[in-house]
Amino acid sequence: MTSATLIPRLRTDLAAAHFSVPGLTGLWGIEADAALRRNQRVPARRALAALAVKLGRNEPAATLARLFLLGDPVSVADLDAALPSLGAAGARELSLVATDDDARVRPLVDLRPYSFIDAHGADSWWIVSDLGELALGHALGETHVLGIGGASLTLSGLMMPTPVERALDIGTGCGIQAMHASRNAEHVVATDISLRALELAALNATLNEIDNIEFRFGSLFEPVVGEKFGHIISNPPFVITPRAEGVPNYEYRDGGMVGDALVEAVVRGAADHLTPGGVVQLLGNWEYHGEMDAFERLERWLAPATLPGAGAPATFPAAAPAASSPALDAWIIEREVQSLGQYAETWIRDGGTRPGPDFDRLYDAWLQDFDARGVRRVGFGYLLLRLPHAGLAAPTLRRLERMPDALGHNPAGLGAHLAECLAAHDWQAQTEDARLLRTQLTVASDVTEERHYWPGQQDPTLMTLHQGSGFGRSIPLDTALAGLVGACDGDLAVGAIIGALAQLLDADEAALTAELLPKVRELLVDGFLLLPEPA
Repeated sequence: MTSATLIPRLRTDLAAAHFSVPGLTGLWGIEADAALRRNQRVPARRALAALAVKLGRNEPAATLARLFLLGDPVSVADLDAALPSLGAAGARELSLVATDDDARVRPLVDLRPYSFIDAHGADSWWIVSDLGELALGHALGETHVLGIGGASLTLSGLMMPTPVERALDIGTGCGIQAMHASRNAEHVVATDISLRALELAALNATLNEIDNIEFRFGSLFEPVVGEKFGHIISNPPFVITPRAEGVPNYEYRDGGMVGDALVEAVVRGAADHLTPGGVVQLLGNWEYHGEMDAFERLERWLAPATLPGAGAPATFPAAAPAASSPALDAWIIEREVQSLGQYAETWIRDGGTRPGPDFDRLYDAWLQDFDARGVRRVGFGYLLLRLPHAGLAAPTLRRLERMPDALGHNPAGLGAHLAECLAAHDWQAQTEDARLLRTQLTVASDVTEERHYWPGQQDPTLMTLHQGSGFGRSIPLDTALAGLVGACDGDLAVGAIIGALAQLLDADEAALTAELLPKVRELLVDGFLLLPEPA
């Protein structure tokens, strides 16, 4: 039989077995589920064994979980019962399992359910990847195809749900980002330097009945020369790994370039492959060299211009940039900075190497590489780049900021919030003060205000505006700004509110307007204040 015949049978069997995230949690319980996320399978094994004794049989979902999640061999009879349409023979033809003898099979891949919520609602898929360290019992191979990890979840949550005609996923791996992109794009091109990754990604797309993804072999933008896209996404192999003999080079995380050069290559190459208004979203590492701030390096990648720099408050509307302006808008968020030791330890462990002589040898190679190149720290974060819309002479957005704290509550991810923030930025960047003063704004539903008082005092000593979703920002308030925000109920225009505040505070209205309007623009861009719905 062909895979075109076998994969639908596998899909039917997995659905019939209720092989799902809630189904598995129900089999082994919350504590065993949490232990598995820590890479510990003993509680799940015990729970499944107890369930089999209680029921007097092996549940189909339990058999599949033992085989594909825990990495334990199962009997051919049990697998035939768990996959009645496909059978153990069909699973072998799909290279999902291998037969050790006539009676037992062992897994060749990791196959697990995956649930998510995005702007389209809740959904679930099944994802096939290579066996992990838990099932293998040893360090990963250099051609390992990773399943859904923390970085994958981060990027899929950041993905803006803006409809586009064509999307590009660079370094698709098991295909998870391309699959998410397929929900917003008419056609997706997914690339990778690993033929094994492309094979598994194509399997995942077919298994989940996604038919608008095209898979191509090649590095970075090489497979799409001359093509343009409305959305480019990438969880690239950004890990900074020593280029030294004896240091493993994992395809799923190591791009083969020195330092952070691979992320730089994506940033510098993106503009040539975007349609007007098109967006690039990727994760990345960047190095701190000597006394230079990493944001200075990022500015150089973006070809710095006369726009607000890192850490500086934006001035709205932005002045017309100089002719040397970069081609792209940029919003970069640094989420974490690690010491060199922390960074080396993280990625040596990630490859499956445990403390001992090999660990020490790799640790020394990492530190020697950093020392030779003058690296003192490594940052991690999100990059959002955009080609300005047609008709705009130059970019208007340059925002580089650090957000090491917890984010807000975003069950469907940050993507929709990012899209709303970009739309608000575009509106205010093209809106004169006179029009803003005539606009009726409202406070976002997730915004709360916190006030602190000295005992016995009527006036607050500290006021703060908190954002419950999005990036969970907190903004200090003075009396005037607190009054303005409190009055933004959609009925009064900004100018009318400022006029009333000027009378109440006995302040000069023109001076108060000049003070408050830049703050109003920032609150709009950050999602604290909302524009009126289009008529």
